[in-house]
Amino acid sequence: MPPIGRFLKRLLAAPFVLVAIVIILFEDWLWDDLARLAAAIGRLPVLRHVEAFIVRLPPYAALAFFAAPTLLLVPVKLAALYLISHGRATLGLLVVVAAKVVGTALVARIFGLTHPALLQIAWFAWLHARLLGLKERVYGAIRSTGVYRMARALYGRVRAALTAWLETRRGAWRRRWAATQRLLRRRSPPRP
Repeated sequence: MPPIGRFLKRLLAAPFVLVAIVIILFEDWLWDDLARLAAAIGRLPVLRHVEAFIVRLPPYAALAFFAAPTLLLVPVKLAALYLISHGRATLGLLVVVAAKVVGTALVARIFGLTHPALLQIAWFAWLHARLLGLKERVYGAIRSTGVYRMARALYGRVRAALTAWLETRRGAWRRRWAATQRLLRRRSPPRP
């Protein structure tokens, strides 16, 4: 391919690569938090039995169970496309985002439960190791950019400011709660 063709190809592919990077980073950022949330939900008595069943699955059954959420979300994403194509873009985008968050939480939890069984499948273990290596190289390249360092610093400042603001709000709620408790004690008659 002539140099001008490669340049045009890179130029046309750049927005798609950027969108893919943003989606991957967003999903990876949410992965741990959503896995913890799903684990907390999984501690409910009904779901504990389901999780115990999933952990005991043989390797290929675990693989099928791991792939199921992706397949189950296809109709939801098709419904979102239908909404977008019929003039309800905001609702369609909200459905896509909700499906992505719920799907990521579900896949993260199922992966945590089925990980040992999945690594017993030779091709899955090989692919898993390659994808982790690729992920580390991509993250290394992203982390080395100035934009990432600036965004990370901004994220740290916003998070610190939000934490400080929440602490002041929490203090205000505690003061209100304590005042309410004192008022209730003053108004209630003493117990015999």
